[in-house]
Amino acid sequence: MRKLNYKLTILYLVLVNLALLCWAKPPNVVVFLTDDQGWGDLSLHNNPHLQTPYLDRLAESGAQLERFYVSPVCAPTRASLLTGKFHSRTGVHGVTRGQENMDLKEVTLADLFKEAGYRTGIFGKWHNGAHYPYHPNGRGFDQFVGFSAGHLSDYFDAKLEENGRSIKSSGFIVDYLTDRAIEFIDASKNQPFFCYIPYNTPHSPLQVPDKYFDKYKQMGLDDRTACVYGMCENIDDNVGRVMQKLEESGLRENTIVIFFSDNGPDTYRFNGGLKGKKGDVHEGGMKVPCFVSWPKAIAPRTGIPKVTAHVDLLPSLMDMIGRPDLIPCDIDGKSLRPLLENPAAGWPDRTLYMNWGYRTRIWNERYALAEGELYDLLEDPNQTQPLGQALPDVKASMERELQQWLQKHVPANETAFAIPVGYPGRPVTELPAHESHLYPEFPFGAERFDSGISYVTRWGWANDWITNWTSTQAYVRWDIEVETAGRYAVTLNYTCPEKDVGSRIEIRAGDDSLEVAIAEAFDPPLYPDRDRFPRESEVHEKDWASLSAGLLKLNSGKTNLTVKALEMPGNQVMELRAVSLKRLQ
Repeated sequence: MRKLNYKLTILYLVLVNLALLCWAKPPNVVVFLTDDQGWGDLSLHNNPHLQTPYLDRLAESGAQLERFYVSPVCAPTRASLLTGKFHSRTGVHGVTRGQENMDLKEVTLADLFKEAGYRTGIFGKWHNGAHYPYHPNGRGFDQFVGFSAGHLSDYFDAKLEENGRSIKSSGFIVDYLTDRAIEFIDASKNQPFFCYIPYNTPHSPLQVPDKYFDKYKQMGLDDRTACVYGMCENIDDNVGRVMQKLEESGLRENTIVIFFSDNGPDTYRFNGGLKGKKGDVHEGGMKVPCFVSWPKAIAPRTGIPKVTAHVDLLPSLMDMIGRPDLIPCDIDGKSLRPLLENPAAGWPDRTLYMNWGYRTRIWNERYALAEGELYDLLEDPNQTQPLGQALPDVKASMERELQQWLQKHVPANETAFAIPVGYPGRPVTELPAHESHLYPEFPFGAERFDSGISYVTRWGWANDWITNWTSTQAYVRWDIEVETAGRYAVTLNYTCPEKDVGSRIEIRAGDDSLEVAIAEAFDPPLYPDRDRFPRESEVHEKDWASLSAGLLKLNSGKTNLTVKALEMPGNQVMELRAVSLKRLQ
């Protein structure tokens, strides 16, 4: 009888422990991602001017990944975070004009969290597809507050969106995004949540509240650096606000917090002696700060000197929340959990790869072959001594391996992107000017603007618009893919001075077309300039008139929409910001 009672007691304890494991709330997850914040943009990394006490404290509370690598530019890094794959395998091969769109076949980090029962929210810069279903709400996020393009034109009282609806923020954008993230955390206390906070600073335009700018100007820094450092300190303050909310809510102990940046600094400033900057495949363009904090499981001041990368974060998080079964089998990343628990754990010397335009890189624990030159990163982390002549066999071997990887994983031709139109639940699709094709062709980055049509800037970056439209031979084209056939109301967002009123426009898609005249002048000034340093490639913002042009019948499938000037009585047709298509029931 005593033996039976003993067995029953053991069985009872086993069942209780199993029940506790089942009922234990999985950890919450907060991921901070900053834009163009380099390795040296932290006081923790010995910046002689910058003060980032909250980020320093976050780093010391958990693990610091001392050799953590990302892609050299924004959208590719974001795609790798979301998929666990190198960006060239996700369909992302650029940062604008549709090149930032992530293939719809990809399973995202947010998809996996939703499958694990998490509430998901993103607050900030998306940059992996503006149009649904490439949009965050189509990629696993319950709530999206922010913007989809690579940057904004103004960081004060900014034009944003919330789940597809246009909104306007109040105050400085990073402060506002933090407010909304904190609201999400408050509303998610009773279930596990994944809160993704991709701040859009210190990316240009260079704007920041006075108190931050003035502090660094008083140190004698130039305007550009003073603004960048002010933006970094503003980030630090807002990270501190989120951490304080987690503490006050009793959530900190069981919340995984990750902080990292999407690439190196966009200017040559203090960066710990690393070679290069944003856009380069050298250390300065790709090695960034990364901290992982989880008081429940990661010891404070854990240093991890092994080579790690953005592709590792997806499998690491799935492993840490107890769902390694959700890790896709075809990813490039590897779970960091063994290293986070024990930095001395076995970690195989693996090879990582990067391609960005004509720039390529292959690296492992010791050597890097970057833009055709070999470096020993253990002995020479600042890349001051090329070793190609001293170690020709190592260089040749890495060159062969890189070429094999490029041939296998990098498409020879970029796939043309068609903007999706007419998805259920998303009746309005905006065709922005910067995603159009201009004819006569306006070469990307062209110096001259005398072809009869152009963008405001050389590049046609996000938020740019069409101007210098001085020829009836010139026209605009968007490639679209219609999901739901039917009638669509067409609206033009335009400006036009009084002297140029009267141009007659043809809008055509497939077999249908309509004509409309620019009958009313609308010529507002640009918004007040709040820049601390002149912008180089971003446009300024202004208001736009809306012209209801009529109805088009669109058939399902791929086609293109063109806007042509049939008559131009003045000196120019108009300036065009976007064409919107609204599906009618």
